[in-house]
Amino acid sequence: MNLPATPMTLPTSTSSCIELQDLRLSTRIGTYGPGDTVPEYHALDLKLWIDPDWVLIPEDGMAHVFDYDPLVAEIERLAADGHYETQERLMTRIVQACATRPVINALSMALRKFPVRAGSGSLGVRLNVDGAQLQHMRNDKA
Repeated sequence: MNLPATPMTLPTSTSSCIELQDLRLSTRIGTYGPGDTVPEYHALDLKLWIDPDWVLIPEDGMAHVFDYDPLVAEIERLAADGHYETQERLMTRIVQACATRPVINALSMALRKFPVRAGSGSLGVRLNVDGAQLQHMRNDKA
């Protein structure tokens, strides 16, 4: 049986995304009592949507791309900044740091703790922030 070929369709717009996966943060989050499982570490996943012009570059060179290293360093500093009651507060501060960089159009992040119980599992929070929310944060800062 011959089936008709289905033409491949592509998205109607070009987009680009910088992805940071499984960054172990040196941070203290939560309050734990006797017998509670204390996380060994927290891991961050972060996706940053940027204009494709920062990826489809005319020539090789750092002047043509988004330099994410300073943002990663700032995230590490925020994580180590002190004790957090919640993962959400650290995530809020990371979004605020991203909002200071106009090249970032939107973002998605997940922050997970390991382990949850008896040496296994992960538990985390995921957040998606669109361009309108980032712009709102930028306007509030101005």
